[in-house]
Amino acid sequence: MKEERNNGKSIKQSAAAGNMCEKTARKYLKAGKLPSQTTKPRKYRTHPDAFFRVWDSIRPFLENNERIEGKTLFEYLQNENPGKFQDGQLRSFQRKIKNWKAIQGPDKEVYFPQEYKPGFQCQSDFTHMETLAITINKQPFDHMLYHFVLPYSNWENATICFSESFEALCEGLQNALWELGKVPTEHRTDRLSAAINNHCNKTEFTERYNHLLGHYGLKASKTNPYSGNENGDVEQAHNQLKRHVDQQLMLRGSRDFSSREEYMKFIRACLDRKNRNRSDKLSQELKNMSALPAIRIEDFKRVLARVTKFSTIRVAHGVYSVPSRLIQENVDVRLFANHLEVYYGGQIIQNMPRLRGESAFNIQYRHVIDSLIRKPGAFENYRYKACMFPSSHFRIAYDALIAKNSGGYVKAYLKILKLAAHDGESLVEEILISQIESGQEISPELVEKSVREKQSIKVTLGENIDPVNLTDYDALLEGVLV
Repeated sequence: MKEERNNGKSIKQSAAAGNMCEKTARKYLKAGKLPSQTTKPRKYRTHPDAFFRVWDSIRPFLENNERIEGKTLFEYLQNENPGKFQDGQLRSFQRKIKNWKAIQGPDKEVYFPQEYKPGFQCQSDFTHMETLAITINKQPFDHMLYHFVLPYSNWENATICFSESFEALCEGLQNALWELGKVPTEHRTDRLSAAINNHCNKTEFTERYNHLLGHYGLKASKTNPYSGNENGDVEQAHNQLKRHVDQQLMLRGSRDFSSREEYMKFIRACLDRKNRNRSDKLSQELKNMSALPAIRIEDFKRVLARVTKFSTIRVAHGVYSVPSRLIQENVDVRLFANHLEVYYGGQIIQNMPRLRGESAFNIQYRHVIDSLIRKPGAFENYRYKACMFPSSHFRIAYDALIAKNSGGYVKAYLKILKLAAHDGESLVEEILISQIESGQEISPELVEKSVREKQSIKVTLGENIDPVNLTDYDALLEGVLV
Protein backbone atom coordinates (compact mmCIF):
# COMPACT_ATOMS: atom_id res chain seq x y z
CA MET A 1 0.00 0.00 0.00
CA LYS A 2 2.78 2.42 0.86
CA GLU A 3 4.66 1.57 -2.33
CA GLU A 4 1.59 2.33 -4.41
CA ARG A 5 1.04 5.60 -2.52
CA ASN A 6 4.67 6.62 -3.11
CA ASN A 7 4.16 5.95 -6.83
CA GLY A 8 1.45 8.61 -6.94
CA LYS A 9 -1.65 6.43 -6.61
CA SER A 10 -4.64 7.68 -4.66
CA ILE A 11 -5.36 6.44 -1.15
CA LYS A 12 -8.28 4.43 -2.46
CA GLN A 13 -6.15 2.75 -5.13
CA SER A 14 -3.28 2.17 -2.68
CA ALA A 15 -5.65 0.61 -0.11
CA ALA A 16 -7.05 -1.75 -2.74
CA ALA A 17 -3.52 -2.83 -3.70
CA GLY A 18 -2.79 -3.58 -0.04
CA ASN A 19 -6.07 -5.52 0.34
CA MET A 20 -7.39 -3.20 3.07
CA CYS A 21 -10.14 -0.63 3.42
CA GLU A 22 -9.50 3.06 2.79
CA LYS A 23 -10.02 3.96 6.47
CA THR A 24 -7.32 1.51 7.60
CA ALA A 25 -4.95 2.81 4.94
CA ARG A 26 -5.40 6.38 6.18
CA LYS A 27 -4.70 5.25 9.76
CA TYR A 28 -1.36 3.62 8.87
CA LEU A 29 -0.32 6.50 6.60
CA LYS A 30 -1.06 8.99 9.33
CA ALA A 31 0.82 6.99 11.99
CA GLY A 32 3.81 6.43 9.73
CA LYS A 33 4.42 2.99 11.29
CA LEU A 34 4.04 -0.61 10.24
CA PRO A 35 1.17 -2.65 11.78
CA SER A 36 3.66 -4.65 13.88
CA GLN A 37 5.07 -1.41 15.26
CA THR A 38 1.70 -0.18 16.46
CA THR A 39 0.95 -3.30 18.52
CA LYS A 40 1.71 -2.91 22.21
CA PRO A 41 2.69 -5.94 24.29
CA ARG A 42 -0.07 -7.13 26.60
CA LYS A 43 0.85 -6.82 30.28
CA TYR A 44 -2.35 -8.18 31.74
CA ARG A 45 -3.94 -11.62 31.95
CA THR A 46 -7.02 -12.45 29.91
CA HIS A 47 -8.23 -14.89 32.58
CA PRO A 48 -7.33 -15.67 36.22
CA ASP A 49 -4.38 -17.94 36.99
CA ALA A 50 -6.02 -21.26 37.99
CA PHE A 51 -2.82 -22.45 39.71
CA PHE A 52 -2.00 -19.31 41.70
CA ARG A 53 -3.10 -20.69 45.10
CA VAL A 54 -1.34 -24.06 44.72
CA TRP A 55 1.88 -22.87 43.08
CA ASP A 56 3.82 -22.63 46.36
CA SER A 57 3.29 -26.38 46.87
CA ILE A 58 4.60 -27.13 43.38
CA ARG A 59 7.70 -24.92 43.31
CA PRO A 60 9.82 -27.05 45.74
CA PHE A 61 9.46 -30.06 43.42
CA LEU A 62 10.77 -28.01 40.49
CA GLU A 63 13.64 -26.55 42.49
CA ASN A 64 14.83 -29.92 43.84
CA ASN A 65 14.44 -32.05 40.73
CA GLU A 66 14.73 -30.44 37.32
CA ARG A 67 13.80 -33.68 35.50
CA ILE A 68 10.34 -34.02 37.04
CA GLU A 69 7.60 -33.78 34.40
CA GLY A 70 4.69 -31.38 34.35
CA LYS A 71 2.21 -34.22 33.86
CA THR A 72 3.46 -35.90 37.04
CA LEU A 73 2.96 -32.70 39.05
CA PHE A 74 -0.47 -32.13 37.50
CA GLU A 75 -1.60 -35.61 38.56
CA TYR A 76 -0.25 -34.80 42.04
CA LEU A 77 -2.42 -31.66 42.14
CA GLN A 78 -5.49 -33.60 41.04
CA ASN A 79 -4.94 -36.15 43.83
CA GLU A 80 -4.38 -33.43 46.45
CA ASN A 81 -7.34 -31.31 45.25
CA PRO A 82 -10.11 -33.70 44.09
CA GLY A 83 -12.42 -32.20 41.48
CA LYS A 84 -10.61 -28.85 41.29
CA PHE A 85 -8.44 -29.42 38.20
CA GLN A 86 -9.64 -30.99 34.95
CA ASP A 87 -7.56 -32.89 32.40
CA GLY A 88 -8.04 -30.07 29.89
CA GLN A 89 -5.95 -27.75 32.08
CA LEU A 90 -2.78 -29.85 31.71
CA ARG A 91 -1.41 -27.83 28.79
CA SER A 92 -1.87 -24.54 30.68
CA PHE A 93 -0.06 -26.02 33.68
CA GLN A 94 2.82 -27.21 31.49
CA ARG A 95 3.15 -23.72 29.95
CA LYS A 96 3.29 -22.18 33.43
CA ILE A 97 6.10 -24.57 34.42
CA LYS A 98 7.97 -23.80 31.18
CA ASN A 99 7.73 -20.04 31.82
CA TRP A 100 8.83 -20.42 35.45
CA LYS A 101 11.89 -22.48 34.44
CA ALA A 102 12.88 -19.91 31.81
CA ILE A 103 12.57 -16.93 34.19
CA GLN A 104 13.23 -18.24 37.72
CA GLY A 105 14.42 -21.81 37.27
CA PRO A 106 17.95 -23.14 37.82
CA ASP A 107 20.69 -22.46 35.29
CA LYS A 108 21.17 -25.11 32.62
CA GLU A 109 24.43 -26.70 31.57
CA VAL A 110 26.22 -24.73 28.86
CA TYR A 111 28.00 -26.55 26.03
CA PHE A 112 31.04 -24.97 24.43
CA PRO A 113 31.73 -25.46 20.72
CA GLN A 114 35.31 -26.59 20.14
CA GLU A 115 37.83 -25.61 17.49
CA TYR A 116 40.06 -28.54 16.61
CA LYS A 117 43.58 -28.34 15.28
CA PRO A 118 44.18 -30.36 12.11
CA GLY A 119 45.94 -33.64 12.82
CA PHE A 120 45.93 -33.24 16.61
CA GLN A 121 43.12 -35.40 17.95
CA CYS A 122 41.24 -38.58 17.05
CA GLN A 123 38.22 -39.87 18.94
CA SER A 124 36.80 -43.37 19.18
CA ASP A 125 33.93 -45.20 20.82
CA PHE A 126 31.69 -48.25 20.47
CA THR A 127 28.12 -48.09 19.19
CA HIS A 128 25.39 -50.75 19.10
CA MET A 129 23.82 -51.55 15.71
CA GLU A 130 20.83 -53.72 16.74
CA THR A 131 18.31 -51.03 15.75
CA LEU A 132 19.17 -51.56 12.06
CA ALA A 133 17.92 -55.19 12.21
CA ILE A 134 20.81 -56.64 10.19
CA THR A 135 20.63 -60.39 9.47
CA ILE A 136 23.21 -62.87 8.15
CA ASN A 137 21.55 -65.69 6.20
CA LYS A 138 18.21 -64.70 7.75
CA GLN A 139 19.64 -64.95 11.28
CA PRO A 140 19.75 -61.84 13.53
CA PHE A 141 23.23 -60.35 13.64
CA ASP A 142 23.58 -58.54 16.96
CA HIS A 143 26.82 -56.61 16.81
CA MET A 144 28.61 -53.36 17.51
CA LEU A 145 30.93 -51.07 15.60
CA TYR A 146 34.20 -49.66 16.87
CA HIS A 147 33.94 -46.14 15.45
CA PHE A 148 36.98 -43.90 14.83
CA VAL A 149 36.63 -40.20 13.91
CA LEU A 150 38.97 -37.28 13.20
CA PRO A 151 36.98 -34.31 14.62
CA TYR A 152 38.65 -31.71 12.38
CA SER A 153 37.91 -33.32 9.00
CA ASN A 154 35.22 -35.80 10.23
CA TRP A 155 37.06 -38.64 8.44
CA GLU A 156 35.84 -41.90 9.96
CA ASN A 157 36.51 -45.62 10.06
CA ALA A 158 34.70 -48.59 11.62
CA THR A 159 35.32 -52.23 12.54
CA ILE A 160 32.71 -54.86 13.41
CA CYS A 161 32.95 -56.19 16.97
CA PHE A 162 30.75 -57.80 19.62
CA SER A 163 31.87 -56.27 22.91
CA GLU A 164 33.76 -53.31 24.32
CA SER A 165 36.84 -55.43 24.95
CA PHE A 166 40.45 -54.31 24.76
CA GLU A 167 40.99 -56.66 21.81
CA ALA A 168 38.20 -54.92 19.89
CA LEU A 169 39.64 -51.51 20.78
CA CYS A 170 43.14 -52.60 19.76
CA GLU A 171 42.02 -54.08 16.44
CA GLY A 172 39.69 -51.19 15.55
CA LEU A 173 42.18 -48.45 16.41
CA GLN A 174 44.97 -50.10 14.45
CA ASN A 175 42.70 -50.73 11.44
CA ALA A 176 41.84 -47.04 11.38
CA LEU A 177 45.43 -45.83 11.78
CA TRP A 178 46.81 -48.11 9.09
CA GLU A 179 44.07 -47.15 6.65
CA LEU A 180 44.73 -43.49 7.48
CA GLY A 181 48.46 -44.00 6.94
CA LYS A 182 49.46 -41.55 9.67
CA VAL A 183 49.15 -41.10 13.45
CA PRO A 184 47.50 -38.08 15.19
CA THR A 185 48.88 -36.63 18.41
CA GLU A 186 46.08 -37.57 20.82
CA HIS A 187 43.55 -40.38 21.15
CA ARG A 188 40.39 -39.48 23.10
CA THR A 189 37.83 -41.94 24.48
CA ASP A 190 35.10 -41.91 27.06
CA ARG A 191 35.71 -43.95 30.19
CA LEU A 192 36.01 -47.32 28.44
CA SER A 193 36.78 -50.16 30.83
CA ALA A 194 39.08 -51.53 28.13
CA ALA A 195 41.31 -48.47 28.52
CA ILE A 196 40.56 -46.77 31.86
CA ASN A 197 41.30 -48.27 35.27
CA ASN A 198 38.67 -48.19 38.00
CA HIS A 199 38.86 -45.73 40.87
CA CYS A 200 40.70 -48.06 43.25
CA ASN A 201 43.66 -48.36 40.88
CA LYS A 202 46.44 -45.81 41.25
CA THR A 203 47.26 -45.73 37.53
CA GLU A 204 44.82 -43.87 35.30
CA PHE A 205 45.05 -46.05 32.18
CA THR A 206 45.47 -49.81 31.90
CA GLU A 207 48.93 -51.21 31.21
CA ARG A 208 47.85 -52.79 27.91
CA TYR A 209 46.25 -49.54 26.72
CA ASN A 210 49.38 -47.55 27.60
CA HIS A 211 51.46 -50.09 25.70
CA LEU A 212 49.20 -49.79 22.65
CA LEU A 213 49.32 -45.98 22.57
CA GLY A 214 53.05 -45.96 23.31
CA HIS A 215 53.69 -48.15 20.27
CA TYR A 216 52.10 -45.47 18.06
CA GLY A 217 53.28 -42.43 20.01
CA LEU A 218 49.72 -41.40 20.87
CA LYS A 219 48.83 -39.33 23.89
CA ALA A 220 45.90 -40.69 25.95
CA SER A 221 42.91 -38.49 26.71
CA LYS A 222 39.58 -39.32 28.35
CA THR A 223 36.31 -37.63 29.21
CA ASN A 224 35.12 -36.86 32.72
CA PRO A 225 32.67 -39.29 34.39
CA TYR A 226 29.12 -39.12 32.98
CA SER A 227 30.17 -36.54 30.39
CA GLY A 228 29.73 -38.25 27.04
CA ASN A 229 29.29 -34.83 25.43
CA GLU A 230 33.04 -34.27 25.90
CA ASN A 231 33.52 -36.91 23.21
CA GLY A 232 30.73 -35.27 21.26
CA ASP A 233 32.10 -35.54 17.73
CA VAL A 234 32.25 -39.31 17.71
CA GLU A 235 28.94 -39.53 19.61
CA GLN A 236 27.23 -37.42 16.94
CA ALA A 237 29.02 -39.38 14.23
CA HIS A 238 27.38 -42.55 15.61
CA ASN A 239 23.92 -41.16 14.85
CA GLN A 240 24.91 -39.86 11.42
CA LEU A 241 26.58 -43.13 10.41
CA LYS A 242 23.63 -45.26 11.50
CA ARG A 243 21.23 -42.93 9.71
CA HIS A 244 23.32 -43.15 6.54
CA VAL A 245 23.60 -46.94 6.74
CA ASP A 246 19.84 -47.18 7.32
CA GLN A 247 19.14 -45.10 4.21
CA GLN A 248 21.53 -47.18 2.10
CA LEU A 249 19.84 -50.36 3.34
CA MET A 250 16.53 -48.96 2.11
CA LEU A 251 18.08 -48.34 -1.32
CA ARG A 252 19.53 -51.86 -1.26
CA GLY A 253 16.08 -53.30 -0.63
CA SER A 254 17.24 -55.88 1.91
CA ARG A 255 18.85 -56.01 5.34
CA ASP A 256 20.03 -59.59 4.90
CA PHE A 257 23.61 -60.46 3.92
CA SER A 258 25.11 -63.77 2.88
CA SER A 259 28.14 -63.40 5.17
CA ARG A 260 29.80 -61.10 7.66
CA GLU A 261 32.37 -60.24 4.97
CA GLU A 262 29.63 -59.01 2.61
CA TYR A 263 28.13 -56.88 5.37
CA MET A 264 31.53 -55.38 6.26
CA LYS A 265 32.07 -54.60 2.57
CA PHE A 266 28.74 -52.76 2.62
CA ILE A 267 29.79 -50.76 5.72
CA ARG A 268 33.09 -49.88 4.05
CA ALA A 269 31.22 -48.60 0.97
CA CYS A 270 29.07 -46.40 3.24
CA LEU A 271 32.16 -44.99 4.95
CA ASP A 272 33.93 -44.35 1.62
CA ARG A 273 30.85 -42.49 0.43
CA LYS A 274 30.83 -40.29 3.55
CA ASN A 275 34.62 -39.70 3.43
CA ARG A 276 34.60 -38.73 -0.25
CA ASN A 277 33.96 -35.03 0.40
CA ARG A 278 36.42 -34.73 3.28
CA SER A 279 39.62 -35.05 1.30
CA ASP A 280 40.58 -31.35 1.46
CA LYS A 281 40.49 -31.13 5.25
CA LEU A 282 41.97 -34.61 5.56
CA SER A 283 45.00 -33.57 3.52
CA GLN A 284 45.57 -30.72 6.00
CA GLU A 285 45.39 -33.21 8.87
CA LEU A 286 47.83 -35.66 7.30
CA LYS A 287 50.47 -32.92 7.01
CA ASN A 288 50.43 -32.52 10.80
CA MET A 289 50.47 -36.21 11.72
CA SER A 290 53.32 -38.56 12.56
CA ALA A 291 54.46 -41.57 10.59
CA LEU A 292 53.25 -45.08 11.38
CA PRO A 293 55.59 -47.50 13.16
CA ALA A 294 57.17 -50.33 11.18
CA ILE A 295 54.68 -53.00 12.31
CA ARG A 296 51.30 -53.37 14.02
CA ILE A 297 51.15 -54.38 17.65
CA GLU A 298 49.59 -57.70 18.60
CA ASP A 299 45.82 -57.19 18.75
CA PHE A 300 45.18 -60.31 20.81
CA LYS A 301 45.54 -61.43 24.39
CA ARG A 302 47.67 -64.48 25.22
CA VAL A 303 46.07 -66.95 27.63
CA LEU A 304 47.53 -70.19 28.97
CA ALA A 305 44.74 -72.76 29.43
CA ARG A 306 44.78 -76.33 30.69
CA VAL A 307 42.60 -78.87 28.88
CA THR A 308 40.20 -80.53 31.32
CA LYS A 309 39.14 -84.16 31.41
CA PHE A 310 35.99 -83.00 29.59
CA SER A 311 38.20 -82.09 26.58
CA THR A 312 37.42 -78.39 27.13
CA ILE A 313 39.20 -75.17 27.99
CA ARG A 314 37.76 -72.09 29.70
CA VAL A 315 38.75 -68.73 28.20
CA ALA A 316 37.17 -65.34 29.02
CA HIS A 317 34.06 -66.87 30.68
CA GLY A 318 33.48 -69.19 27.69
CA VAL A 319 33.95 -72.95 27.36
CA TYR A 320 35.48 -74.35 24.16
CA SER A 321 36.16 -77.96 23.19
CA VAL A 322 39.52 -79.09 21.80
CA PRO A 323 40.72 -82.49 20.50
CA SER A 324 40.65 -85.06 23.32
CA ARG A 325 44.30 -86.00 22.72
CA LEU A 326 45.17 -82.69 24.44
CA ILE A 327 43.49 -83.62 27.75
CA GLN A 328 45.68 -82.62 30.73
CA GLU A 329 47.94 -80.57 28.43
CA ASN A 330 48.49 -76.80 28.55
CA VAL A 331 47.63 -74.91 25.36
CA ASP A 332 48.39 -71.35 24.31
CA VAL A 333 45.31 -69.34 23.34
CA ARG A 334 45.36 -66.13 21.34
CA LEU A 335 42.20 -64.23 22.17
CA PHE A 336 41.23 -61.81 19.38
CA ALA A 337 38.23 -59.48 19.30
CA ASN A 338 36.07 -61.85 17.22
CA HIS A 339 37.84 -65.21 17.34
CA LEU A 340 40.46 -67.22 19.19
CA GLU A 341 43.28 -69.46 18.08
CA VAL A 342 44.56 -72.48 20.02
CA TYR A 343 48.26 -73.42 19.76
CA TYR A 344 50.22 -76.37 21.09
CA GLY A 345 53.96 -76.74 20.63
CA GLY A 346 54.00 -73.66 18.42
CA GLN A 347 51.48 -75.18 15.96
CA ILE A 348 47.92 -73.93 15.53
CA ILE A 349 45.38 -76.56 16.53
CA GLN A 350 42.13 -74.79 15.74
CA ASN A 351 40.49 -71.45 15.04
CA MET A 352 37.07 -70.73 16.60
CA PRO A 353 34.65 -67.78 16.80
CA ARG A 354 34.88 -65.98 20.13
CA LEU A 355 31.88 -66.57 22.38
CA ARG A 356 29.80 -63.69 23.70
CA GLY A 357 28.10 -63.39 27.06
CA GLU A 358 28.47 -65.27 30.31
CA SER A 359 28.53 -69.09 30.53
CA ALA A 360 28.53 -69.54 26.73
CA PHE A 361 30.02 -72.68 25.21
CA ASN A 362 31.21 -74.02 21.86
CA ILE A 363 31.51 -77.81 21.88
CA GLN A 364 32.39 -79.55 18.61
CA TYR A 365 31.01 -83.08 18.41
CA ARG A 366 34.08 -84.25 16.45
CA HIS A 367 36.22 -83.74 19.56
CA VAL A 368 34.18 -86.08 21.80
CA ILE A 369 32.30 -88.51 19.55
CA ASP A 370 34.87 -91.32 19.77
CA SER A 371 34.68 -91.31 23.58
CA LEU A 372 30.92 -90.75 23.64
CA ILE A 373 30.20 -93.73 21.40
CA ARG A 374 32.01 -95.92 23.96
CA LYS A 375 29.96 -94.36 26.79
CA PRO A 376 26.45 -93.93 25.27
CA GLY A 377 24.87 -93.79 28.72
CA ALA A 378 26.40 -90.34 29.23
CA PHE A 379 24.56 -88.86 26.24
CA GLU A 380 21.10 -88.18 27.68
CA ASN A 381 22.29 -86.01 30.56
CA TYR A 382 25.34 -84.56 28.84
CA ARG A 383 25.62 -80.88 29.75
CA TYR A 384 26.41 -79.95 26.16
CA LYS A 385 23.97 -82.34 24.51
CA ALA A 386 22.53 -79.56 22.32
CA CYS A 387 25.91 -79.28 20.55
CA MET A 388 25.63 -82.92 19.44
CA PHE A 389 23.10 -81.95 16.75
CA PRO A 390 25.03 -80.22 13.94
CA SER A 391 21.78 -79.22 12.18
CA SER A 392 18.03 -79.62 12.45
CA HIS A 393 18.14 -82.69 10.19
CA PHE A 394 20.30 -84.55 12.72
CA ARG A 395 17.80 -83.66 15.43
CA ILE A 396 14.93 -84.94 13.26
CA ALA A 397 16.85 -88.19 12.70
CA TYR A 398 17.38 -88.53 16.46
CA ASP A 399 13.66 -87.98 17.15
CA ALA A 400 12.78 -90.52 14.45
CA LEU A 401 14.99 -93.12 16.14
CA ILE A 402 13.25 -92.43 19.47
CA ALA A 403 9.85 -92.83 17.79
CA LYS A 404 10.79 -96.38 16.80
CA ASN A 405 10.66 -97.30 20.51
CA SER A 406 14.00 -98.92 20.15
CA GLY A 407 16.11 -99.18 23.27
CA GLY A 408 19.27 -98.63 21.28
CA TYR A 409 18.30 -95.26 19.75
CA VAL A 410 21.20 -93.44 21.46
CA LYS A 411 23.80 -95.86 20.13
CA ALA A 412 22.18 -95.71 16.68
CA TYR A 413 22.30 -91.92 16.61
CA LEU A 414 25.90 -91.80 17.86
CA LYS A 415 26.93 -94.13 15.03
CA ILE A 416 25.38 -91.68 12.54
CA LEU A 417 27.19 -88.82 14.26
CA LYS A 418 30.47 -90.71 14.04
CA LEU A 419 29.94 -91.17 10.30
CA ALA A 420 29.48 -87.40 10.03
CA ALA A 421 32.70 -86.81 11.97
CA HIS A 422 34.85 -89.18 9.90
CA ASP A 423 33.19 -89.22 6.46
CA GLY A 424 31.88 -85.67 6.14
CA GLU A 425 29.00 -83.88 7.83
CA SER A 426 27.57 -82.50 4.58
CA LEU A 427 27.50 -85.96 2.98
CA VAL A 428 25.70 -87.57 5.94
CA GLU A 429 23.26 -84.66 6.16
CA GLU A 430 22.47 -84.99 2.45
CA ILE A 431 21.61 -88.67 2.99
CA LEU A 432 19.49 -87.88 6.06
CA ILE A 433 17.54 -85.24 4.14
CA SER A 434 16.83 -87.74 1.37
CA GLN A 435 15.65 -90.40 3.83
CA ILE A 436 13.51 -87.95 5.80
CA GLU A 437 11.80 -86.52 2.70
CA SER A 438 11.16 -89.99 1.20
CA GLY A 439 9.84 -91.39 4.49
CA GLN A 440 12.49 -94.12 4.65
CA GLU A 441 13.42 -95.75 7.90
CA ILE A 442 16.48 -94.09 9.44
CA SER A 443 19.19 -96.39 10.72
CA PRO A 444 22.97 -96.14 10.96
CA GLU A 445 23.34 -99.18 8.69
CA LEU A 446 21.35 -97.60 5.86
CA VAL A 447 23.14 -94.28 6.30
CA GLU A 448 26.56 -95.96 6.21
CA LYS A 449 25.57 -97.98 3.10
CA SER A 450 24.56 -94.77 1.29
CA VAL A 451 27.80 -93.07 2.36
CA ARG A 452 29.91 -95.91 0.95
CA GLU A 453 27.94 -95.93 -2.30
CA LYS A 454 28.41 -92.21 -2.82
CA GLN A 455 32.12 -92.46 -1.98
CA SER A 456 32.60 -95.30 -4.51
CA ILE A 457 30.88 -93.25 -7.21
CA LYS A 458 33.26 -90.37 -6.59
CA VAL A 459 36.28 -92.66 -6.74
CA THR A 460 35.08 -94.20 -10.01
CA LEU A 461 34.51 -90.80 -11.57
CA GLY A 462 37.93 -89.69 -10.46
CA GLU A 463 39.66 -92.66 -12.19
CA ASN A 464 38.15 -91.79 -15.60
CA ILE A 465 39.34 -88.19 -15.70
CA ASP A 466 42.37 -87.73 -17.92
CA PRO A 467 45.04 -85.27 -16.84
CA VAL A 468 44.84 -81.87 -18.50
CA ASN A 469 47.50 -81.06 -21.10
CA LEU A 470 48.45 -77.47 -20.35
CA THR A 471 50.32 -77.08 -23.67
CA ASP A 472 46.93 -76.92 -25.40
CA TYR A 473 46.22 -73.63 -23.58
CA ASP A 474 49.60 -72.23 -24.65
CA ALA A 475 48.85 -73.15 -28.25
CA LEU A 476 45.41 -71.56 -28.00
CA LEU A 477 46.85 -68.29 -26.71
CA GLU A 478 49.40 -68.25 -29.55
CA GLY A 479 46.58 -68.72 -32.09
CA VAL A 480 48.01 -71.88 -33.64
CA LEU A 481 45.56 -74.45 -32.27
CA VAL A 482 43.63 -75.99 -35.17
